[in-house]
Amino acid sequence: MRLGIGIGWRPEIAAEVEALTGIDWVEAVAENLCADHLPDSLVRLRERGVTVVPHGVSLGLGGADRPDPERLAGLAARAELLGTPLVTEHIAFVRAGGPLTASPRLEAGHLLPVPRTWDALDVLCENVRIAQDALPVPLALENIAALISWPDEELTEGQFLAELVERTGVRLLIDVANLHTNHVNRGEDPAKALDELPVEAIAYVHVAGGVEKDGVWHDTHAHPVTAPVLDVLAELRSRVDPPGVLLERDDAFPPGAELAAELETIRGTLRSAARAGTVARAAVPPSAPAAAAPAAAEAPLTSAAPVARTGVAASAGAVVPVAGARTGAPRGALARPALPVRTPRPGARDRTAVAQTALLSALVAGTPAPEGFDHRRLRVQSRALAAKRADVVAKVAPELPEILGDGYRPAFLSYAGSRPMSGGYRRDAMEFVERILVSGGLPDPVAQRRLTHWWEDRSGPRPPGRTTRLVRAARAVLAGK
Repeated sequence: MRLGIGIGWRPEIAAEVEALTGIDWVEAVAENLCADHLPDSLVRLRERGVTVVPHGVSLGLGGADRPDPERLAGLAARAELLGTPLVTEHIAFVRAGGPLTASPRLEAGHLLPVPRTWDALDVLCENVRIAQDALPVPLALENIAALISWPDEELTEGQFLAELVERTGVRLLIDVANLHTNHVNRGEDPAKALDELPVEAIAYVHVAGGVEKDGVWHDTHAHPVTAPVLDVLAELRSRVDPPGVLLERDDAFPPGAELAAELETIRGTLRSAARAGTVARAAVPPSAPAAAAPAAAEAPLTSAAPVARTGVAASAGAVVPVAGARTGAPRGALARPALPVRTPRPGARDRTAVAQTALLSALVAGTPAPEGFDHRRLRVQSRALAAKRADVVAKVAPELPEILGDGYRPAFLSYAGSRPMSGGYRRDAMEFVERILVSGGLPDPVAQRRLTHWWEDRSGPRPPGRTTRLVRAARAVLAGK
């Protein structure tokens, strides 16, 4: 199935997206959609025949834990509601700790890179198969951008993705901006990654903007797409005609005319790369060996057959042949080809859990950096995570920056430095306000009353001991005013 040219749908630019011409499909963040009804804008787009693909950000399939059944059920429900041909997620971990390490659960609030090791690959593949069995449509996974590198990695990016596809039959969502980010931040050659990964498994492509500061590329999705990212897109197009290409924008949204211009630039890049590839093939002398034909981009999304790769050592682990799809399995599972199942090597989940928890704890809780990591990069990543928390909390609870004014950001960063996120961003907002109220409140009595009322309106049930302490603190503050 060909998706065509698309754009990321966000509520802030819903009207602009609807007004764009030549848009074949849109992608919406799954967690921002209700499981039982759609925003009016998406309803209108679907009525016009525009495909909507849900893009998940919270499954954490690269994490040591098996996927949360409730999160999987929510993603499946959104896929059914949208009538989508596929769903997408990320090759990343987003939380760590918990029972596997007998430590507090930590949330990153961000997509963090998994180590490219056989242990991590074993765990990822099993998690992907669990997700595939729970979803009603095929799954595609996105490569992520990273500021940091894991020490002692055993595979390259391309090898890691090739093994993942070969073991699971999962499709790939290749983000060319992320390949550029990893080139700047980790010295990884995008062309080499494209050479090694199975481009024939690509379901679609992301294109996004970013900015470089002090030698670090920040994948902001809040800046125009740059020439180096378009160069990577051209490199990819010279190898395969991707079924879909999508422009992402998540912040600092420009006018619709600028979005339209960026989309046209993307179309032009694809056309130019296709013409260059045609000329290059025509220039091959008749006596030269025939080049391998590009993979058919029209291959249905439900038939991602495993691709034979060379140069990658086989992973250890038991191999159990799969005779075929199970009766009564979801459509996504039925469509998956019969593939060998490699059970994770003994202790793989435990080892992955310990490594990821140590890294995330260093990033959000100030514990010592694990051995082998670049300490400077860890500090950059830690600051970036705290800044993102502040930005997202300001979006999910816009009353807080209004109440606190210029003091919001420094107050939140101070809070984030000593309080790791243990739940979602709404829970984070509540805990931030609770800390202010319990620690003495605000000097401005009007702001204090507004903040207290904000918390009371949203507090809901609490464990008995915590409730008593917080309510008494809030009442004491009000009584003093």
